[in-house]
Amino acid sequence: MTDPTDPTDPTDPTDPTDPNAELPAPFGQRYEVNGHGLQTYRTGEGDTTVVLLPGGGSVGLDMWRVQEGIAQFATVLNYDRGGTGWSSREVKIPRGLREVTDELHELLRVADVAGPCILVGHSLGGLYARYFAARHPEQVAGLVLVEPGHEDFRKYMPKELTDVWDSFDPDNAVPGEIPQEIRDFYRGLFQEAMADFPDEIREPLVANHVHPGWLRIGIREGSNVKALGEEMRAAADRVPDVPTVILTATGIDAFKRAVSTGMPEELLAAETAGKLRLYDEVAASFSQGENRQVEGVGHVTLVMQRPDAVVEAVRDLHPAGRR
Repeated sequence: MTDPTDPTDPTDPTDPTDPNAELPAPFGQRYEVNGHGLQTYRTGEGDTTVVLLPGGGSVGLDMWRVQEGIAQFATVLNYDRGGTGWSSREVKIPRGLREVTDELHELLRVADVAGPCILVGHSLGGLYARYFAARHPEQVAGLVLVEPGHEDFRKYMPKELTDVWDSFDPDNAVPGEIPQEIRDFYRGLFQEAMADFPDEIREPLVANHVHPGWLRIGIREGSNVKALGEEMRAAADRVPDVPTVILTATGIDAFKRAVSTGMPEELLAAETAGKLRLYDEVAASFSQGENRQVEGVGHVTLVMQRPDAVVEAVRDLHPAGRR
C-alpha cells in the first residue's frame, strides 16, 4: 500500500477518481518558500498583521472562525507548514524549530507581510511562535498562545501520565488500513467541532482530517517533541518581553476523551491543574502577560468552538482593536 505522505510515492493524493483521495483546498494562495509551496489564506486589512500558527495535526483553516473574527479589525494570515495540510509534501517531517521558523520568516518576506506581527500559536504552533519571537524579536508585537506546547510541560504532570506518553509509539499509531468505524467516529467529532463552519470549508477539512495520510502527517510532525523542547529551552531567555495572552482550556473535549480511554478522571484533572500552574508561571514571566481560562472546551476544540476568546485576546493586543 502506498503512503500519500511519502514524497517518493508516485500516486497523487488528490486524484478525484480515488474515493479515498484527499479533497483540494477550498481557496487560498500558494507561495514558493525555500523551494516548496505553502498554502495560505489572507483576509482583513490593517498595518499590523496577525499570523495564525496551527497545532500539530492541524491546518490554517482549522482556525477559520478565529480568522473571521480578527479580519473585522486587522489583516490576518493563516498557513499550512511545509509537509502538512495543503502545502507541498516533499518536505520531510518532523523538523526542528529552526527549520520551521526559517520557513515562516521567509514566508512573511515573500508574502510581503511587514512586521511587527502578532503571532497566534495553538498547541505545537505556540512552541513555534515563541521560538520565532526569540530569533526575530523585531518582527513580533505580541503573542497569543493557545494551549501552547512548552519545554517544561512534563515537569508539571504526574508521573503516571508521562509514563503513558512515553509508551506511545508514533510508528504504530496509524495502521495501514483504518477501520471504517474509526474513521466515521472521528468524522463525527470533527463535524461537531466545526458545525458552525461554512460547508465549503467544513467538508474538505473533515474529509481530510480522517484521511490516513493527514493522520500520519499529524503524528509525525509532533513525534520529536522532546527534541523541540530542548531546542526551545536553549532559546527561552531570548523570547522578547512582548504583551502576551495565554488561553487555557479547562474542559475535556471529545477528542481528549477518545485518546484517554481507561484513564482515571483524577489523572485528567491532575493534567489540567498542572497545565494551569505552568501557564500561570509562563504568563508571569512577561511584564504584560496574562493566563485566561476558557471553560467548556478542550485542547483541540478551543480554536474551533471558542473563537471569541482568541479574537478577544488578539483585540486586546492589536492597535486597531484597542481603539
